[in-house]
Parts: sequence; C-alpha cells; structure tokens
Amino acid sequence: MAKVLITGADGFTGRYLSSALLERRHHVIGLSRTAGVLENGVEVHACDLTDVAALQEMITTCRADWVVHLAAISFVAHADVTELYQANIIGTRNLLDLLSRADVMPSRILVASSANVYGNRREGILSEDMPSQPANDYGISKQAVESLARIYSGRLPIIVTRPFNYTGRGQSQQFLLPKIVEHFRSKAPSIRLGNIDVARDFSDVRTLVDCYIRLLECEESLGGTFNICSGEAHLLRDIIAMAEEKTGHRIEIEIDPNLVRRDEVKTLAGSKAALEQVIGPVDAIPVEDTIAWMLADG
Repeated sequence: MAKVLITGADGFTGRYLSSALLERRHHVIGLSRTAGVLENGVEVHACDLTDVAALQEMITTCRADWVVHLAAISFVAHADVTELYQANIIGTRNLLDLLSRADVMPSRILVASSANVYGNRREGILSEDMPSQPANDYGISKQAVESLARIYSGRLPIIVTRPFNYTGRGQSQQFLLPKIVEHFRSKAPSIRLGNIDVARDFSDVRTLVDCYIRLLECEESLGGTFNICSGEAHLLRDIIAMAEEKTGHRIEIEIDPNLVRRDEVKTLAGSKAALEQVIGPVDAIPVEDTIAWMLADG
C-alpha cells in the first residue's frame, strides 16, 4: 500500500484516479484550490501550487510515496492565458522543485502532459519519438511541463504521460463528447458542432486511470514518456451515429464555421506500443461502451 498525493484531486480525472487507488487499498491525499471531501471519502486539502509556502508545508506533512500531478487548466480554449501559464507551468515548477528538496523523496512522480504537444498538423499514428509542435497555448504549456520534467529527471523519479482525448461521466460539457451526449440525453432537436468528418483517438477515463496506476506500480516506467490512447481513431460523425442508435433520437447537426479549425488534420491517433511494452496489454473500454455508460448517467 502506497501513500499517494494527487494534485487536482477534485477534478474530473482526479476523482476517478482516487477511487481506483482506494480500490487497490492505497492511501490517498488530495490537493486542490479548495478544501473538501470527495464522494469516495478522500480528503482534499486547499493548496494553490503557485503558493510555495503552502505547497512546501503539504509536501513536508504528507511524505508521500507516490505523487500524481494532475492539477492544470485543461480546457484548450481557456480565456485567461496568463492564468493558464501560471497554473500549468509555474505550478509544475514549484511542485517538482520542492519535491527535489524534500526530506523524504517519493519513489514515483507521475506528471500528466497531453497529446496536444504533438500539434494539429500531422496525419496518422503519433508516437512518443516524434518532435512536439504545439499549436495553441495549452499545448505550449504542456510542452513546457515536459521540459521541466526533463530538467528534474536527474533528481526525481518522474513518469510523463501524454493522454489523448478521454471522457466519461462527470466531464464538463466544455468538452466535445460530453456535449454530444448531453444533447442526446436531453433529446435536443439540434446541436452546433465544427467539422464532424475528422477522426480522433478517444479513451474511457476508467481505462486511463488504470494505465496511470499500472505505470506507477511498474519500475520500468521511470524516466519514460507514454501516450495514453486507444490506438484507434473514430470519426465524430460515427460517434453521433452511436448516440443516435443507442437513444433512438435523431438530431440535426448545425455546422458552426466558428468551431471549424483551419487546416484541421483529418485523422489523429496515438501509438500505445511504448505503453504496452512496459505495462503489458491495455484492455481498453470500447468507445461504444463509454458512450452507452455516459448516456445512462442519471
């Protein structure tokens, strides 16, 4: 049993990860900007990662075996760029610097980056050895997070993950699949979308957190960077068709030019070869099952 400190514990990913860790009998402590207790009983302490003194106190008090760094602004179109860079870069730098000087150093530190570091101008299957070409502020911030991880990798046992699109119950409707699902659940007559003839790699959040825990449990993962993905791309048009089939509801698609990206890549998917080489086969939940699970929520 490990003592696990999760930053961003009250976020979408943190809630699922903390529950999965509890099921494996680990002890979980959460950090977030606001204090509280999660539905699974995990206590979350208020600690802004840009507050060095408060973060130092939490690290000293917790003495964690594992640290999972999820705290970030994850919405690509976040309006306040300064806040995005402060949270994603400065917060990460503070955390890694303080951990590198801690009296008790964790044996595992998982840092969540993003497949957004690859950018939008590549076709096909993306692997970890490809150079990063971020195309927005969020991707740039995550590229910087990875650079920080490399700087501290000589002093800290760091694992970097690059999750592709993932979803599940409880994800904000700012994100595409929850938006689509909610329109079908509410029997909305129409939905405004961008290009629905693009294909993306979608994973279930439950698959993602399982991969995170298996990386933490595996010594061979230390120092590595890993895509977290299904390895398959699904057209958005097909996702909509799945929702129509499962609900029997037909919805009118209104293409909003403001939601269509210029020079958008038609197909993007990740390679999971490096991940499976370290943790073994990933039994990914099919996207059809994820959509059905989300539709049945409530």
